[in-house]
Amino acid sequence: MFEVLLVEDMEGDVLLVQEAVADLDMEVRLHVVRDGVDALAFLKREGPYMDRPAMGIVLMDANTPRRNAVEVLRELRSDSALKSLPVVVFSSSAASHDAELNLAAGADAYVTKPLEFEAFMQAVQGILRHWMGRASA
Repeated sequence: MFEVLLVEDMEGDVLLVQEAVADLDMEVRLHVVRDGVDALAFLKREGPYMDRPAMGIVLMDANTPRRNAVEVLRELRSDSALKSLPVVVFSSSAASHDAELNLAAGADAYVTKPLEFEAFMQAVQGILRHWMGRASA
């Protein structure tokens, strides 16, 4: 089972990612938190997340409440237990400055969310297939 943490505060995008995962021909379990503070607690197994499984990847919106992707990435990359966890920032911003900022903070990839349904689904599925392939290699 490939475990994925989705960090996303927009309900519509959560539903789209859930649908993309459901349509995959691979075993993926999606966990969802709504902001950067909960993402860090989840990944560090704190509070209500003590029993969560090890994640294969984090798919994170760039502008989550309480702590954004850059802030979360900086903390993850300074944590010896989490610094190698793949993080893909999946953002509505296509600005090169935003991509550069997130990549410099330690994102493994920066992907702009497509506006069209089918392209969005393909983007999510492509990200997951890529990282699942790397995990099993």
